[in-house]
Amino acid sequence: MQIFDYLTPLAMNIGVFIILAVSLNLINGMCGQFSLGHAGFWAVGAYTGAAYSVYFAPTALPDFINLFIACGIGFSCAALSGVIIGVPCLRLRGDYLAIATLGFGEIIRIVIMNMDVVGGPRGFTNIPHWSNIFWIYLWVLITIVFVANLLSGTHGRAIISIREDEIAAEAMGINTFKYKTLAFVIGAGFAGVAGALFAHAQQFLHPNGFTFMWSVIILLMIILGGLGSITGSVIGAVVLTILPELLRFMGETVSQWRMVIYSVLLILLMLLRPAGIFGKRELNILKLLGLKRESYHG
Repeated sequence: MQIFDYLTPLAMNIGVFIILAVSLNLINGMCGQFSLGHAGFWAVGAYTGAAYSVYFAPTALPDFINLFIACGIGFSCAALSGVIIGVPCLRLRGDYLAIATLGFGEIIRIVIMNMDVVGGPRGFTNIPHWSNIFWIYLWVLITIVFVANLLSGTHGRAIISIREDEIAAEAMGINTFKYKTLAFVIGAGFAGVAGALFAHAQQFLHPNGFTFMWSVIILLMIILGGLGSITGSVIGAVVLTILPELLRFMGETVSQWRMVIYSVLLILLMLLRPAGIFGKRELNILKLLGLKRESYHG
């Protein structure tokens, strides 16, 4: 029973991070835009979804309906934040875009910290426990299917062409700003869904739980799995969520040095496999979800 109580929250966290990793990979891996503000969109979805549940959710509705409404609100508010941030920032490239998105992510966190209606620096409490493994992994499936089908179509080809060569894409008549914004907004929206699910699993939110370091960790997940690979995003999220927990149980000495060992293992993996575990490849199962291999490599 104790093992079940430990493994269930861990499995739920893995599902949340899979959604975050797949959504960030749409921006960074598929579209080639270097964003470091994903934790900010995660926070927007978490707090807006939780605010609906605490202040506005009708008690007459079943919990799963209210959870879907909270996820919808989280998606909409995070996507709107993506529009507000993306329109000015996506005219920048490379390191400048990363710095700008990092700054906006921190602005979001500071704004939340100064909003007493959602607890401010004390944290947001009394959030109902509506998330469970079924609903989280249902949203994992929805996210993967949506992104896979997006990439297999015309819009997906346009997004991938921007990653490959933005100048050539513009010369071919592709509205690169439009498609960069589209990828950014969709990625931000699904990060908001992950936030809403996370809020209703943890039942407590604090602004310090959404610092820029979480954006870096999510970025590490997609680099580890492979930039441009949905399968890699899933594997990276699973590995980087489980690995610190495994090291925790390998004796007191290993436990004390677990973060150092964790970092060394990441460095070794990047040296031995710089393209990530999967690179840009996908498992064949994604063909069943609508992602055709030939569309992925242009």
